[in-house]
Amino acid sequence: MNIIFQPKDNNIKMLLTLIKSIITFFLIFFVVRLMGKRQIGEMQPFELVITLIIAEVACIPMNDPYIPIYYGVVPIIVLSFLQIVFSFLSEKFVSVRRFVSGRAITVIDMHGINYDNLRRLNMNVSDLIEAVRSAGYPDLSKIAYAIIETNGKICVVEKTDGGPTLLPVSVVLSGKWQEGNVAMTGLDKQSLLTLISQKGGSLKNTVYADVRQNGRAYVFPSKGECYCGDVRLSGGGW
Repeated sequence: MNIIFQPKDNNIKMLLTLIKSIITFFLIFFVVRLMGKRQIGEMQPFELVITLIIAEVACIPMNDPYIPIYYGVVPIIVLSFLQIVFSFLSEKFVSVRRFVSGRAITVIDMHGINYDNLRRLNMNVSDLIEAVRSAGYPDLSKIAYAIIETNGKICVVEKTDGGPTLLPVSVVLSGKWQEGNVAMTGLDKQSLLTLISQKGGSLKNTVYADVRQNGRAYVFPSKGECYCGDVRLSGGGW
């Protein structure tokens, strides 16, 4: 049989509510610091879901003096632990990252508006126009590429005068190949590995690397300055 402490004095009730509120505040403050410093608009879907649930759970023991505080503390700790675990797995495994966060999708490319990708995002042309205008680009004719990031924000690459617009495409992230982008760009992996080894690095120690249509690669190692060089590309659909 569960026995729940039920204070009868209103002053005691207010004191319990005050103590619960203080404990919950510092607990959530600590949890938010552990989860990172993202703003709401920069959160991935699973991060937003966890944040909303934590906010709801935190209110339960504070609103009712008869509910023990651990009814809120335990779920908050479990949810924050899940967020940290998912973040760790997303960093280590590309498949987990794609499942949890999805992938960036190009909605404007060198051929114009990509209607198929718009439908995949449940967007229409009006949504796209509104998004690029909000980003400061009212004229679609001046946009070379527009990409919807995994957090819902739009990234716009302007057309350049006197030459083709180059779009950096990531091919290495956290020491792992981005196989989809490697296939899209037609990158010869060995040519990039040769460039990295010439600089005394390795694929494992490469935090980020991208290539552009002109065959230029930019590499960012975990330690030391970034560098660039030429790699071999065999066509690609970009």
